[in-house]
Amino acid sequence: MGERRIFPYLFVLAFLLGTWWVMSAVLALPALPTPVAAVGALVRSWGQGLGYHTAVSTWRVVASLSLAAVTAVPLGLVLGQARAADRLAGPAIYLTYPVPKSVFLPVVMAVLGLGDAARIFMVWLVVFFQVLVGTRDASRCLSPQFLHSMRSLGASALDVYRHVVWPAVLPAVFTSLRVGLGTAIAVLFLAETWASQSGIGYFIMLAWTRLGWDDVFAGVLAMAALGMGLYLVLDLLERVACPWRFV
Repeated sequence: MGERRIFPYLFVLAFLLGTWWVMSAVLALPALPTPVAAVGALVRSWGQGLGYHTAVSTWRVVASLSLAAVTAVPLGLVLGQARAADRLAGPAIYLTYPVPKSVFLPVVMAVLGLGDAARIFMVWLVVFFQVLVGTRDASRCLSPQFLHSMRSLGASALDVYRHVVWPAVLPAVFTSLRVGLGTAIAVLFLAETWASQSGIGYFIMLAWTRLGWDDVFAGVLAMAALGMGLYLVLDLLERVACPWRFV
């Protein structure tokens, strides 16, 4: 990352920390420690369990996003191009997408147990629809002229998907994954506060029950670092997969 891209990040980080520090000084509440206290708790807690909980949460988010990409992207590509299939699947998407999936968390845990499978499934269930809708809409908006040109040259359906649809839709796929990442972390926090013994959500709730506000904010900082790290990974993958966008 060059200096021209680092400076805006440093400026925003300084602004956020400064705002946090001012609010902490003005309110003077135990529930809002200073950034220095929170960072100190982060360093102290990292080797005492927070590092492990962050690794567990990272695994759950990566597994959920990967599963959503593998299942939703191919389906979105097909639905965007096959109008008959889209007419059949459309009502199911419109009826199920707006339903808040988090209400099914108790049911999912009753079926899949209290381990990683239930939490990964819960996050996948939410992110799947975001990636599916984003990919399908991008595939539907593709200009028919490009498709007709390929078909007139004798290209097969697989060739059209490989050389036209996939490259055109790929940037929208990464956008959907970035949007889904924020949702995934929010849903994961909820899932990790239910009957859990691992994960950043569990760490934050455990600190909250003993009024350890410094540790609560240490968990918040760890979750923010997790989100930003995975966001940068998606940016890097997009630069590798879509080099024409960054010329």
